[in-house]
Amino acid sequence: MEKEFLHIIRKNQGIIHKVCNIYCDTEDDRNDLFQEIVVQLWKSYPNFRRESKVSTWMYRVALNTAITSFKKSKRRPDQSSLTYENFQIEDERYDTETEENIKVLHKAIQQLTGIEKSIVLLYLENKKYEEIAEITGITQNYVRVKMNRIKRKLKKLMVTEE
Repeated sequence: MEKEFLHIIRKNQGIIHKVCNIYCDTEDDRNDLFQEIVVQLWKSYPNFRRESKVSTWMYRVALNTAITSFKKSKRRPDQSSLTYENFQIEDERYDTETEENIKVLHKAIQQLTGIEKSIVLLYLENKKYEEIAEITGITQNYVRVKMNRIKRKLKKLMVTEE
């Protein structure tokens, strides 16, 4: 069972990294969340009945773990510190406008609620509404409604960031 679990994690670790990247700002936080997600996947692995895809199960556990962690971190006082971004030197080879737009989008996504972040992450992964609904545990119709609201919210947030 352990070997099978480790094989699944190795094969699908990109899912965990994506969730960690969307919910965490620092490398240390991403590493902590990654470990916590793997622990939660291990705990839930014996109950995984293979009625859904492995990726759906992993997203569901990873997102629930991240949302729980996100809620806990909101209750803690600000623990901000110096980041790598403060020391970056701009490289001329990059399209700075595109990079800036990505940063603005990322900042806007960081201001979303836990479930909104989950939906955006899955949407950006080109998941169909049906699969997003299955992973998040909400109805497909509600995913559509929520996604439209999130798009409007992100537009407003991005305008205020610029």
